Amino acid sequence: MRKNTRDQGSAYCCHTAGVLDRKAKNTVLWQRFWKHKYGQSQSTLLSIFSQEYQKQIKRTHAKHHTAEAVETYYQRYLNGVMKNAAAPVLLELANEVDFAPSLMARIVLERYLQEKEQAIPSKTLINSMLRDPSQIPDGVLANQVYQCTVNDCCYGPLVDCIKHAIGHEHEVLLREMLLEKNLSFIAVEGHIIHWIESKASFGDESSHQAYLQDQFWSYWNRFGPGLVIYWYGFIEELDCHRERGILLKDCFPTDIVTLRHSMAQH
Repeated sequence: MRKNTRDQGSAYCCHTAGVLDRKAKNTVLWQRFWKHKYGQSQSTLLSIFSQEYQKQIKRTHAKHHTAEAVETYYQRYLNGVMKNAAAPVLLELANEVDFAPSLMARIVLERYLQEKEQAIPSKTLINSMLRDPSQIPDGVLANQVYQCTVNDCCYGPLVDCIKHAIGHEHEVLLREMLLEKNLSFIAVEGHIIHWIESKASFGDESSHQAYLQDQFWSYWNRFGPGLVIYWYGFIEELDCHRERGILLKDCFPTDIVTLRHSMAQH
C-alpha cells in the first residue's frame, strides 16, 4: 500500500470522524479495519473505510428494498414514534439492521409519501425533501430524516456536498500548482505527461479499475501519457501501467522536468 501520512480534506475528515465516534467505530467493519491501519493518516483511513462501507451497503442493498422489508421498517418507525416521537427511531433502526441511515430515511420517506399521496413519489421530490427535511409535511418524520442525514458518515446530501467540495478543492490546488510553475511540458520520473487527473480519494483496486475503464484509458487515447494523483494514497501494485503511459502518485510530483529545464541542459 502506498502510504500517505498527510491529513487533507479536513471537512469530510471531521464530519466522518465525528459520526464514527458516535456510531461506526462500534461496527465490526470499523474494528477490523482499524486493527490493520498500517500507520496511515486519518484522512486516508477514513477514505478507505468509506469505500469499504459503501461496498458492504451495495452487497446488502437489495434485501432492504423488498416489499416485506420496506413494510417492516415503516411499521417499526410508526410504532417507535408513537411511543416516543423525540427518540431517534429511524437512526437506531438503521444501526440495528446495519444499513446507511440516509438510505433508511429514504425508504421510510418514500413509503410515507406513497401512503399520503396514493401514488409513487418522484425521485426529484424525495431528493428535494432529503436535502431540505422542512419540506416534509410531517414534522416528526422531518426530524427523523434530519437526524439520519447528519449522522450518516458515507451517504446522504450532507456527505455528497462535502465530497464535492473536497474534490473541487483538490482540483483548484492542482491548478494553482501548475500555474505557479508555469508548466507547459512535464516529465515525471522519465515519463512525459500530457494530462493530470485529480482524485480526492484512496485508490483501491475496484475504484481504480472503474476509473481506468471510464476515464483514464480514454484520456490516454486522446491525449497520450498522463498522471493520476490519488491524494489519499493508493495500493502500490496498481501503479503497473507506467510503460503504457499512466502514472500514479499520491501528491504533486516534486521531481519534475520542465521544457525550460530540459532546454537549459542542452
